[in-house]
Amino acid sequence: MERNARAQTQLIEDLLDVSSILAGKLRLKVEPVDLRTVVEAALDTVRPAADAKDIRLQPALDSIGIVMGDSYRLQQVAWNLLSNAVKFTPKGGRVQVVVTRTESLVELTVADSGQGISAEFQPHVFERFRQADGGTTRFHGGLGLGLSIVRQLVEMHGGRVSVFSEGEGHGARFTVRLPLSATRLRESGPPLPTGHSLLAKESGAPPELHGLRVLVVDDEEDARDMLRTLLESCGAQVRVASSVEEGLHELTCEPPDVLLSDIGMPGQDGYTFMERVRKLPRERGGGNVSAVALTAYARVEDRTQALLAGFDHHVTKPVDPMELLAVVASLSVRAAR
Repeated sequence: MERNARAQTQLIEDLLDVSSILAGKLRLKVEPVDLRTVVEAALDTVRPAADAKDIRLQPALDSIGIVMGDSYRLQQVAWNLLSNAVKFTPKGGRVQVVVTRTESLVELTVADSGQGISAEFQPHVFERFRQADGGTTRFHGGLGLGLSIVRQLVEMHGGRVSVFSEGEGHGARFTVRLPLSATRLRESGPPLPTGHSLLAKESGAPPELHGLRVLVVDDEEDARDMLRTLLESCGAQVRVASSVEEGLHELTCEPPDVLLSDIGMPGQDGYTFMERVRKLPRERGGGNVSAVALTAYARVEDRTQALLAGFDHHVTKPVDPMELLAVVASLSVRAAR
């Protein structure tokens, strides 16, 4: 009864996660996260199952894997990949877990010596409700949602997940690539002689940002601080607001060149904010002010809604520093015309 209750709970949680993702209602609590700590917690969870099958867990975890993300959801990604590897690895096998840093990315790799994946099925691994063995006599249970959830969560963090297998009987290797935290990049070296942080150097700060007036509206303090640090390190003049009303006040007091706004905020959301901004006269900061929607709502429908509300661009969270700087630079050029 206990085992079946746990299985049913997992199935329900997977279905709820998929439903939230499809509805665009799954929100991330973004903060600096040590990926090594997240993976270690996931390893502790799957270790009893691995021990029961005499499967060797072989971790090699780098200690510099800081990313911006939701620690609970990242642990869910690691747990799904690890439990999947243990599930499809026979007794006496092994599962290798590696966290490394490569330039501006942090990589999590989970490789097993299990049953492997056929070349025909590999393109469908991350699809919902898809399983290599979908017959009524299949050996392994489940709904075929775990890897689909992994892909969705990784992409919500601005990353990518891939799979490789030489075929059936040759094991499988899953690789998650996440952008390195902007905070980590900033703190990983001494300041530049010009006074800009290392982040500005590594991101190739566009010259168009120097002196640019930017207003950031976000109800999350950590997100505001990260965006301020990123933009100021590139020479921009940044002001911040924590709500729609505060954002409107800041905007009318001193109209910015570029406006960055979150979508999901308490009280009034970013769509309402942008609609109110566009109704303001030009001298009060409305009109043609360049605006970017920053949001974890990453569906095509969400992007369309943001553009219809009056935003010029739609950038998904967690924000990729290079992408955001490029978008802001392009808008600053337009604003100068």
